[in-house]
Amino acid sequence: MNMNHIKFFSFALITLNVLVAFFATSCSSSKTSAIPFDSKATFEDTYTIIWNGYSKAFVYKNEGWQRAESFDYYFDVIQKRYDKEWKSVKSLHRIHPAYDGKAGRRDQTMYFGVKYNSLKDMVVEGTLSSSLGNGSLKTDNEFRNSEINIVLHNASKFMPYNKIRITQHYDYEKGKLSETVLLSKVKNGKETPFMKNEEEAYFYIKGTLDKAPSKFQ
Repeated sequence: MNMNHIKFFSFALITLNVLVAFFATSCSSSKTSAIPFDSKATFEDTYTIIWNGYSKAFVYKNEGWQRAESFDYYFDVIQKRYDKEWKSVKSLHRIHPAYDGKAGRRDQTMYFGVKYNSLKDMVVEGTLSSSLGNGSLKTDNEFRNSEINIVLHNASKFMPYNKIRITQHYDYEKGKLSETVLLSKVKNGKETPFMKNEEEAYFYIKGTLDKAPSKFQ
């Protein structure tokens, strides 16, 4: 699959004009980027995991979750783990022919930077900065189960969500990540769900091959 194809969160089902205005602020110019600028391009010697997976989308209606297949997406994550800091670039691509563009472009890129600050009673706390917004997270000291809360940048009052909650389960022994991305609206102390994405991905790490993995015959 072409790595220029870019994939991640489903933002969905609101008027196109509102979302076009929202994405234009972050994607309209060559002077802006989802990924922080760096004057050098080098291959970093750190622990890197590449995730590849698929997400199923659901919209909250009539006090229940209903499938929204046209907002499903494939995604990849390049996750670089440093000592007490992780940097991730997430790409998504919506391929459903009925996708109407209400969540922005079919191809998207997002950046997430996490700094782990403290460990107390086997709970690790950290802060997050991303191209979507800033927030906080909690996880265990092996980074198996995490909850991330993000407040969106410049969310207008017309948008149906202004918060993202991500719950993650890393099953390292099976090479699998299960993740739920919940979009919700927080207003006057009340949180109302809007949409969620149920993600599953398998991971790949640096290694060698005994021979070419495939050949033309």
